[in-house]
Amino acid sequence: MNRDEIVEPLLRRLRVSTTLNEEDEQAIGNLPITLKRVGAGEPIVSYGDRPSSCCLVVDGFVLRSKIVGSGNRQILAFHQPGDIPDLQSLYLSEMDHDVSALGDAVLGFIPHSSLDDLIRRRPNVTKALWRDTLTDAAIFREWICNLGQRPASSRLAHLIIEIYTRLKAIGRTEGLSFAFPATQALFAEAIGTSSVHANRAIQSLRSEGVLELERGKVRIVDERQLKTIADFDALYLHLDPAP
Repeated sequence: MNRDEIVEPLLRRLRVSTTLNEEDEQAIGNLPITLKRVGAGEPIVSYGDRPSSCCLVVDGFVLRSKIVGSGNRQILAFHQPGDIPDLQSLYLSEMDHDVSALGDAVLGFIPHSSLDDLIRRRPNVTKALWRDTLTDAAIFREWICNLGQRPASSRLAHLIIEIYTRLKAIGRTEGLSFAFPATQALFAEAIGTSSVHANRAIQSLRSEGVLELERGKVRIVDERQLKTIADFDALYLHLDPAP
């Protein structure tokens, strides 16, 4: 994998909502990035770690999660190619949650010192990463509403359409389908319900003719109706160009 292929997912995602000039993109491309291939479930950074680099998702998916007192896991976010899920570690020295691989993935590790130097030199990159962090917070707010105020089938529909919309923005969908290696149990951990209730939600959406889940692949049958069930408004993803 060459350098252009490594940084392209990040640049493609940033171009959706920010304005970077050629020098900015070249500076990002010149970052020292160490590639690593990881397997499903493999930890990337864990609670209490003090990482010295940030993780760029080059290919595949990762998830953020936290173990609560009962020992159960709550998934906090799914991250796709181009995301830097532990960007906060650049300024928050100790991890307060876990980041692990969802299926096989290719990751790029960027030293904190190099990222810090980049944002000092390139104000447009600083703005882009700051906007990215604010968008991350907006997604967390929507997840809180999803978990607290919607029924299980609506929660799952919302999660699916969110992932689809974000992947579509970077050209990682095929029509209304996309690869996504989550299991029924993982969906349950993401929407805050039991595996049994997650299965009922999946069957409900399937019976309504809006969604099909196959092993490692999601196919949206009726996008408009799925959005209606999800109570979905893409504003919180802030995929519009920055002013």
